[in-house]
Amino acid sequence: MAFSKIAKVNGDPTQYEISENIKRYTLKDLGFVETKAGNFSLERSLDPNSPYNAGYKFKMMVSKNMDGFRMAITTGNGLQKYNIFKTQDTKESVEQYHFLIDNLISREVIKRG
Repeated sequence: MAFSKIAKVNGDPTQYEISENIKRYTLKDLGFVETKAGNFSLERSLDPNSPYNAGYKFKMMVSKNMDGFRMAITTGNGLQKYNIFKTQDTKESVEQYHFLIDNLISREVIKRG
């Protein structure tokens, strides 16, 4: 999957775009890990009770040039994309997702598109 300036997760009506103020040290501070290819990867559990129970995961990758990104919500094993917005059962995961997104916005990694 290619990087783009604008992205959204499955089911979320809001689009997000990469911020022009993004900084390498901010990504590292937020828990992004640099891959062998030089990109920055973040993977977080959307379980509000324990970060070790991965019912659903939020995944985000920023390109090494910090000019594009991609993000998705996946199943616990990370292999299939999943829409957490379609049922009431995943309400807590949606809240956790919005918390992560708000943190990325406040730290100027992404912005609402």
